[in-house]
Amino acid sequence: MHLSSSKSGVVLAPVSRGPDACQMITRAQLGQDPPQRTVLGVLTENGQYRRTCGQGITALRCFSGSENVFPPAGKKALSDSGVQVPAKQGFDMYVDEPEQGDRDSCTGREGMAFEDAYEVDTRTLKSDLHFLLDFNTVSPMLVDSSLYSQSEDASDFGSDVINVTEYAEEIHQYLREAEIRHMPKVHYMRKQPDITEGMRTILVDWLVEVGEEYKLRAETLYLAVNFLDRFLSCMSVLRGKLQLVGTAALLLASKYEEIYPPEVDEFVYITDDTYTKRQLLRMEHLLLKVLAFDLTVPTTNQFLLQYLRKQGVCVRTENLAKYVAELSLLEADPFLKYLPSLIAAAAYCLANYTVNRYFWPETLATFTGYSLGEIAPCLSELHKVCLGIPHRPQQAIREKYKASKYMHVSLVEPPAVLPLR
Repeated sequence: MHLSSSKSGVVLAPVSRGPDACQMITRAQLGQDPPQRTVLGVLTENGQYRRTCGQGITALRCFSGSENVFPPAGKKALSDSGVQVPAKQGFDMYVDEPEQGDRDSCTGREGMAFEDAYEVDTRTLKSDLHFLLDFNTVSPMLVDSSLYSQSEDASDFGSDVINVTEYAEEIHQYLREAEIRHMPKVHYMRKQPDITEGMRTILVDWLVEVGEEYKLRAETLYLAVNFLDRFLSCMSVLRGKLQLVGTAALLLASKYEEIYPPEVDEFVYITDDTYTKRQLLRMEHLLLKVLAFDLTVPTTNQFLLQYLRKQGVCVRTENLAKYVAELSLLEADPFLKYLPSLIAAAAYCLANYTVNRYFWPETLATFTGYSLGEIAPCLSELHKVCLGIPHRPQQAIREKYKASKYMHVSLVEPPAVLPLR
């Protein structure tokens, strides 16, 4: 059975295919067992049969259809939008499909290139080489599970270009300039005619679950949320299409950031077939047009990794800072008014004070130009979120950081009061 919120009219779909697929998170305000996650806004016009996985998942709640009429009754579309809103339901994006002959010729060329490139007799090399790719494998996601055996944390501080000591200050200065250009509008949700901030929170919580299911990098999640917020800043979206936008944003971020992004069919599946593959690709096309193909965005995660590299801390403090920074993604207001570099500084301060009882080292104050007084307002907001997260229905981030690889930092009690004055 699927749960829905009477206030937001939003339901969420499970992302797991395994035996725990039906174990969903409980909505605290409903007090029902077992906890569940269902899909945001089911489209009645799709008419698709949804997968049940043989695990007792029943049909999803469908909207009456009035909310899928554009513009909604009694609501006025955004007039100050930077992008023209389509006059009819949905988004009319036309994707050119290659001719059959083109597909065949491309396949032939790829096959010839592969044969030409690998004429070497590999029988003598089998004892020395480990072939990473198995070309008989259906999906690159299944190529080699050892790819995920190494913790992401260990690779964060590898040969990353942002951590090159000789250029650290210049790179940081460039990122500080670039972050201003990629800021979403601060209070864009107030102008949305059919969706609410609560729906956005549910969507981001669901994106965190998807990222954990497919072992996506933290940077992929931050990019997806940035794409989502920038898109919603200038496009009116119906609640029935909100999950489609979020899924397309995650698909785009995965293609940008991941070595082996999940297949498009996987993204269709995680929405419980609420949308078709064609709808998802159309939305991806529209997302790229609205973002003007500008996908290289400085995120809170990038700045936080810079700070942690510049001023070393213990692993516990590092994981706690990442947890606190990720919590800021759930709230559009008030965190959209703060620059990612400032949110990262606030996350560092809160984690450092919680573990070491010290806020902001002088080294980082000099490096960033931020004083503790400038960080204090954002720090106070993050502190409130940390105190309130155990009592919220959205628990995906907290559950993620309960894992042993993060040293269970989401269970750490933040200080009741911060001595900022």
